[in-house]
Amino acid sequence: MRREHETAEGRLLARPGRARADGAAGLHRLGEGGHGGLLYVPPGGSGEPRPLAVMFHGAGGSAQGGLAALMPLADAAGLLLLATDSSDQTWDVIRGGYGPDVEALDRALEEAFGRVAVDAERLAVGGFSDGASYALSMGIMNGELFTHVIAFSPGFMAPARQEGAPRLFISHGTEDRVLPIDACSRRLVPRVSRAGYDVTYHEFGGGHLVPPEIARDAVEWFLGEGGEGEN
Repeated sequence: MRREHETAEGRLLARPGRARADGAAGLHRLGEGGHGGLLYVPPGGSGEPRPLAVMFHGAGGSAQGGLAALMPLADAAGLLLLATDSSDQTWDVIRGGYGPDVEALDRALEEAFGRVAVDAERLAVGGFSDGASYALSMGIMNGELFTHVIAFSPGFMAPARQEGAPRLFISHGTEDRVLPIDACSRRLVPRVSRAGYDVTYHEFGGGHLVPPEIARDAVEWFLGEGGEGEN
């Protein structure tokens, strides 16, 4: 019952610990019957804690689709990836309130933390489109768990509270016709900046997508290799 109460408020309970062994490389299905999300473990693990990025898909997307573009970058960087599917076409808060998707994510995180050693100082949540809106909301509410938030073309954010101070990476296409930049990121970025967050913001010439160079910049930023500030 405690988990249900906390997840209804958007709060995640799972926390990284020292896993007994480094997980085998590859894509692993989590949960009973393999319906609890996907964990991607890049090759070359030594058993030492590695950074983890939780990625949320856009509306109508899937966990596997949300990971596909990042897996080559994860291989190069030694980055663990985790993704779950929304319980409907998009994420719970966008449909009216936090609940089933938070609970599913909490269980997936708990299982992932038991399978692989995760660096608690490099734990990101991110996504594209509706997934980016969800990542901003979840990251700001769970800032004592997530150290970084990566939001590719977000539409809005709806955190129930502010917790901790994760660093934020936001990108948006200047020609986006799905979630127009003026109504979305150009309003969100000043808002989170005024709230005291460390924000790295990239605008690019293009539509509603994640260019490969933006994905690469986000991973480098997360791992501490990229620049900061607005562009």
